[in-house]
Amino acid sequence: MTGRSFHARKPDMLDQSSRRSGPDPLTEMLRGLRLEGVDYARYQMTTPWCLLFPAQPAARLHFMAEQGCWLRTPEGEWCRLEQGDAVLMPRGVEHALASEPGLSAKPIGHCAFQHCCGEIAEARGGAGEGDATLFFSASLCFNVDSQHPMLRMMPELMWVHEMAVAEPAIPALLTTMACELTLDRVGAGGILTRLADVVAAALIRSWVERGCGSATGWVAAARDPDIGRVLAAIHLNPSEDWTVDALAKVMHASRSAFAERFASIVGETPARYVLQVQMHQARQWLERDRMRISAVARRLGYDSEASFSRAFKRVIGKPPSHFRNTEPPIRATRPVDASPASNIPARITDH
Repeated sequence: MTGRSFHARKPDMLDQSSRRSGPDPLTEMLRGLRLEGVDYARYQMTTPWCLLFPAQPAARLHFMAEQGCWLRTPEGEWCRLEQGDAVLMPRGVEHALASEPGLSAKPIGHCAFQHCCGEIAEARGGAGEGDATLFFSASLCFNVDSQHPMLRMMPELMWVHEMAVAEPAIPALLTTMACELTLDRVGAGGILTRLADVVAAALIRSWVERGCGSATGWVAAARDPDIGRVLAAIHLNPSEDWTVDALAKVMHASRSAFAERFASIVGETPARYVLQVQMHQARQWLERDRMRISAVARRLGYDSEASFSRAFKRVIGKPPSHFRNTEPPIRATRPVDASPASNIPARITDH
């Protein structure tokens, strides 16, 4: 992967077309999900081959440009991806791609990467001289982390093959991606990045418009007309002073009626839910924006840095200093199990 990051435009990821039937709290929340960076690479693999893509904080998108391959899901099942198929992993779960099921997987860090098209990193590999498979892989950095409730509600895998009928624009976008991948034209990297942005947005929008599949729990709560409106308010303005009284006013209900209904549908108290959303937002401010702990504490209305730190550790599991003192996240990061390879040019990493 190149070390270059594309910082996506700031407008909402899901546009007004996803609200044709009127305001939908869940869609409103997802409209706040923004793509902030994309890292991309092109893989040319000759049969037989099997690559392990380790778990990572960023989402991952694969698109099969020439030939197909097999996907080993997080559950260990093998699924066939045909030419023109794409799959999105919103939480970047571990998986493998292979020329056939059952092969022993090698971490992607073992691939030899080199620059191609000026902006794209290309890996060539495979143990034989059989059929060649060409596919595109992108790591997508959203403005929330993978454990945020907004991403946790999504399925582990979103498969284009299942959504193409509901979202007819996706096949055309993928065809354009295939052309950019194979022609090696100037500026292909930037175009591919923007296409990946649109494809990811279209997949998520299609999932929302189809009723979010068989999702229950949080999604069901978000689709409740009253509780959904409250959840949308919390997610869109996480730094607001969300007291139970303030949230009850959003639902146009009494304090006691609101608190009881919220707990019964969401499965936890309003205060606990607000705390989770705020601490995930705080993590982003610390890790991504490099804000001082004291500044984050003030922004969320805490009287002291110590009280904020205690609340943060209860939710995230680590103190805020852990995220503030680490290096700022780089859009192209080497997977934790991939050792540096001497043949990878500067500014290229292996995902």
